[in-house]
Amino acid sequence: MAFHDTRFPANLSYGSLGGPQRLTEIVTLANGHEERSTPWAHARRKYDAGFGLRSLDDLETLLAFFEARRGQLHAFRWKDWTDYKSCALAAEISPLDQRLGLGDGVQTQFPLIKRYASGTQEYLRPIKKPVENMVLVAVGGDPKVLGMEYWVDHATGIVTFTLAPDIGAEVTAGFEFDVPARFDSDAVQTSIAAFHAGDIPNVPIIEVRL
Repeated sequence: MAFHDTRFPANLSYGSLGGPQRLTEIVTLANGHEERSTPWAHARRKYDAGFGLRSLDDLETLLAFFEARRGQLHAFRWKDWTDYKSCALAAEISPLDQRLGLGDGVQTQFPLIKRYASGTQEYLRPIKKPVENMVLVAVGGDPKVLGMEYWVDHATGIVTFTLAPDIGAEVTAGFEFDVPARFDSDAVQTSIAAFHAGDIPNVPIIEVRL
């Protein structure tokens, strides 16, 4: 299998149903208490692209994309319209959105992350597929220039600086990103009659680990 660096048509992913899924193992003890644990450090997202299909042209586009990926064989980029920015959905990305770390005068590479916080708890999500030309970076609140002061590897989500940020300087970034995903079935089943009748085909999509 391979990763095809192409995005599932964004107009088809718009309106899709889905989101993050976690795996929690629960053991109920004899006294009624529970022990809960998880083998997953990160959630895995699942979607149904069938809800984004609105016309026969959409169906044709889907089938072409499916065949070009050879079904489940090759992964691709997926835009999750409910979570594709480093900031709130209604806001514009800013180089101050997410804290990537502190400079030490030596480190030049910083992976992109998105922080999800609630109360005193937070989760750090690795961002592996940023959108090209949609990554803004700052050091100590000072925006940097892409192509001169920093570069972005859009295949890994790694930001590399020309010069290592100074000791104690806060490194921040704002970005848009995609989810690495694949089809979760080797079949797409639909019919013209059913489509005209309003039946929604089942087109499962699942996030892949990179």
